[in-house]
Amino acid sequence: MYGTIRVTAYEPDPAYGPLLEPLYVMPLGDELHTVLIDIYNRTRRESERPSRLPVRQLNSLLRSLAPGVVATARNADTTSDHAWLYGSGPVPLEVVGPLIGTWASSLLRGYEDDETDDANAPETADQLLDQLDTSLEKLPPWDTETVDLTETGLSPGGTAEPARRLFPLLPEWVAHRLAARPFTVLGPDIRFRVVSRDGGADLVSWPPRVHEHKKRSWYYSALISITVHTVPFTPRFRVHVSTHIRRWTTRLEVAPKDLRGTTVLLDVPLPWPDGPGRSPRLVENTLAFDRRLGKVAWRRHSPAVLLPDLDIVRRYPEPADLFAAPDKWLEGSNGIAAGIVYNHALGTHSVASGVMPRERSLLDAWVEEGLRPMLRRVPDLTRVTRKNTPSLLRRSASEGQPTRDAILALSRRAALARVLDGTPLDVDVRWQSPETRDALLAELPALIGLPPGRSVDGADDTWRWQADGIDIRLRARPAGSLASGLGMSGDRKRPFALRLADAVNDRCSVVAERITSPKEAQGLAIIEIGGKDRFSAVPGSDPKHALRIACARQGRLSQFVALAQESEDTLVHRARWTWLDAFRQLGAISPPAHRVGEGIPGDLQYVALWLIRHTRKGPTRRPAHRLVAVRVRPDEGSIHGWDPVRADWVTYPRLLRSLAMSGTTLDGTTVQEKKAKGRSFGAGSEPYRQQEAERQIRTLLYQLRDRPTLLLADAGNLRQCWPQLRNGSLMKDRLAFGDGPDQRLAVYGPDLRVVLVRDGNGRDEVPEWYAHDGKGGVGFSQGVWGATDPDNRVFGSTADVPHTAALPRGLMKLVPTASGRAAPRKTAWNPVCLELTVLGCLSEKALADTERGDMSADLPAEWATLAHQLRFHDDYPPLARPLPLHLARLAGEYVLPLATP
Repeated sequence: MYGTIRVTAYEPDPAYGPLLEPLYVMPLGDELHTVLIDIYNRTRRESERPSRLPVRQLNSLLRSLAPGVVATARNADTTSDHAWLYGSGPVPLEVVGPLIGTWASSLLRGYEDDETDDANAPETADQLLDQLDTSLEKLPPWDTETVDLTETGLSPGGTAEPARRLFPLLPEWVAHRLAARPFTVLGPDIRFRVVSRDGGADLVSWPPRVHEHKKRSWYYSALISITVHTVPFTPRFRVHVSTHIRRWTTRLEVAPKDLRGTTVLLDVPLPWPDGPGRSPRLVENTLAFDRRLGKVAWRRHSPAVLLPDLDIVRRYPEPADLFAAPDKWLEGSNGIAAGIVYNHALGTHSVASGVMPRERSLLDAWVEEGLRPMLRRVPDLTRVTRKNTPSLLRRSASEGQPTRDAILALSRRAALARVLDGTPLDVDVRWQSPETRDALLAELPALIGLPPGRSVDGADDTWRWQADGIDIRLRARPAGSLASGLGMSGDRKRPFALRLADAVNDRCSVVAERITSPKEAQGLAIIEIGGKDRFSAVPGSDPKHALRIACARQGRLSQFVALAQESEDTLVHRARWTWLDAFRQLGAISPPAHRVGEGIPGDLQYVALWLIRHTRKGPTRRPAHRLVAVRVRPDEGSIHGWDPVRADWVTYPRLLRSLAMSGTTLDGTTVQEKKAKGRSFGAGSEPYRQQEAERQIRTLLYQLRDRPTLLLADAGNLRQCWPQLRNGSLMKDRLAFGDGPDQRLAVYGPDLRVVLVRDGNGRDEVPEWYAHDGKGGVGFSQGVWGATDPDNRVFGSTADVPHTAALPRGLMKLVPTASGRAAPRKTAWNPVCLELTVLGCLSEKALADTERGDMSADLPAEWATLAHQLRFHDDYPPLARPLPLHLARLAGEYVLPLATP
């Protein structure tokens, strides 16, 4: 067992002092900004005009083709007195000008054919270009500025707040510094190129590496992502460096019309005479099927659209050519190379994802060496407890003792009896294959420790189980057309969301005819359906969400099981998980007893908050914002959810059904009801949604004052509606809402504790990690980790790798050893480090402020350990989040609003 973990994060070294970097800077300039925004607005109708100049493509073009440009600032198009371009040297205006001019000219394509509602607009595109040429002749000169790449303020709560410009600048500086040195530890030199992206920078090893398998060449690269982040109550910001495998597509296994959008990186020479020849960057573009053109094309923001205008000598890849022969361009043609980044929608790939801890540690050591002495490694974290898991059952039982399976079956049966409370459970199984039906019928009694069910009245499709206070009645019949694709209307004049709503309502009518509402019973439907690929030919035809809505209208919960031929796991495994998920929806699940210690109150309840947020691209093509609150009381074995309409707690099954029946708003009322009250739901409605969410949270906290409560909130999820959870706004043992002041935690409950949970959130907000023993041994280890500071409030929670994903910890994929030639084909499963911040507890200061100094103060490490132990359950592998948060997040499966005319 390892006693230390190392996170792949770095912070400014105070011994080095400020990291001063002399840079050349250029503002956008008032005159140029005015001309560009005028060009853009005059080529579009007033209703299509954005509030800001869309310079994403221009910024990408400048970073890629203007040698020396280090970074482009955010929002520079709105404030001309701020720096727009940052360069390591003064890029000649003869280079910057043509790049801006080419981009602006592209905006005018088709202008003469477009109508405009501006009476003062010039009559020809030539007049607009003349204005542009005049402004480009007066480009602002480059100026020099010494930028402190460690410029940081401190929030009132003691959290670092780096200057805004560091978020794009520092990752670029780190990336270029690292790319200047090859990685040689594993054998042949591996060199990297820089890829700029929103919120950070990437390093991609180039040229790609090759793995031969199945008589084909499979290409892949090392990928290193660099981002800047903060940690609550930590006075220095951090640079997170994460390592991955980037795979390249050599054969597209999708039709052109199914290409939704995939990233393409271009390696192109610089088109300037007397220049450096090649850029240290790869140019990021997006390739997708354009329905207007009827063919594969570059998306508008892609710099590749403009390259032929800048360099008329070379032949750049046409989208159709790249789609037809990606391997040809990956190997390069006439000095130009292009790589289509692989994703699962494009087909199969023999190289698997992920790197193992030994390889990660070697890359991490290379990064550490490249950043000295300006940045130093964040100190290692050590164990804060030996009690890593709650009271879980042993895998093997002593002789003469009940087996683990027998004990679990008895526990599940008792949990079902508790939540059903004498009410029968009516189960309607709709199958497509008799093997699935038989597996479901066999697994149900096995999971709850009962003999096979008896048929009812001699029927061959109905079974019943009765024992220990439970009464389960199950009917199993063919799914038939229930599981077929939805009948989508082909009327393109009607919005897609309305056509989808019609199809859903049609399916609901069919379900109402075939699946009756349970009478005086808890209802559950289990339906065998095909996977997404089966319905991909007709967008919107997947019946899963329609069946969920239909079952909820019939008063039933719903659970789905995949067709046997479309699943890689075994039939027994699928049947088992179908029932376990059904038990979870019924609320028949409870966290095991914790092993933290006596500092945790015996009558503690857990409350988890999760914001369900769908965009117009969501499952029903309707936006939705719904705050879900789940309450778990282990001493009662109960799970409830907050019903904002009733302003009361309801059972978890009832919460799920109500979510499927309600509209899109935070308080559970329908969109039509809100419109009747004059509230906005379009642009500008975010302030109202935030106010409504915060009002609801305060109401919840008031309802929880009667007993000790641990509030669990995912910071990355919830700060969308509760901005005061932003790191820079946090203060220990205090809460704040809206524009109000920070208030003591006791104001919201005398025995309230708050733990914030955070994962990578898709942006590497929490760094990667690996365990080490200080003697060269590396691997993974589960536990709770923290700094040695006794006042520390931020901890890491890790789980070990499941036995099904175990691989040699020293596996090398970038340079496979002689004994590991197949290593690139191995999936490296890496457990996530979950960040746990004990925002509020009964600390010594909190007790003194409320004149409760006679009580023993909380230990923050104990509350972090409790949250960590909530990730473990006998029926599941370690959860990504504590069980109450897991339940709140999964409730989002039932938030399915439909469009109305």
